[in-house]
Amino acid sequence: MITVIGAGRVGSAAAFDILRYRISDVVLIDTNEKQAKGEALDMMQAAPAIEFDGRIHGSGDFREMAGSELVIVTAGFARRPDMTRLDLLKTNAQIVGSVAREVAKYAPDSKLMIVTNPVDVMTYICFKETGFPRSRLFGMGNILDALRFRTYIANELHVSREDTRALVMGEHGDSMVPLVEYASVSGIPITRLLTP
Repeated sequence: MITVIGAGRVGSAAAFDILRYRISDVVLIDTNEKQAKGEALDMMQAAPAIEFDGRIHGSGDFREMAGSELVIVTAGFARRPDMTRLDLLKTNAQIVGSVAREVAKYAPDSKLMIVTNPVDVMTYICFKETGFPRSRLFGMGNILDALRFRTYIANELHVSREDTRALVMGEHGDSMVPLVEYASVSGIPITRLLTP
C-alpha cells in the first residue's frame, strides 16, 4: 500500500497515477478529510475507465497509513508566482515536521518521498523528525528538474523528449545547475548539435 499525504493537486494527481499504472492500493490523507474522501471517491468512480480494480481510500486519520510501504508527502502551502521556494520554509517546515512525526509513529517501516517545497529542506526535516536511515528518505526535486531540462532541450532542437538525456545538480531551486556538457539527444552531445 502507498499513502499520499496531501489531497491537493499534486497529491491527488500522484494518487491517481499510482492507481492508473496499477502500482498499488492508495490511502489519501489530508487534514481536510472531506476533500480527501471526495478525491478518493472520484478516483474510484473513474477506475472502470482505466480498467483497474485497485482501491483508494480517503481519510483525515494518520493511523490509516499503517503498513504502508511508501509514504509520499505533498502536504503544505503551494508557491505563488511572487514567492520563492524558500518563502515557504517556515510554514511548510511546521506542516512537514508534524507529518513526519505521524509517519514515524504509524508507518515506521515505510520509505518516505518528499514533494513539498522547499523540497531539499523538507527532506532534511523529515530525516531529523523520523530518525529514518537516509536510504529510506528521498526528495523529488532533481527528478522534476531533469525532466524539465530534457523538455527544454527537446523543444529547442525540435526532437522527441524521449530521445533526450540530461542532468541537473544542486538544490531544487534557483541555484540548481544544468549540466549542459552531459546532455544528449540519441547519444549525441547537445554541445555538438548546437555548434554552428
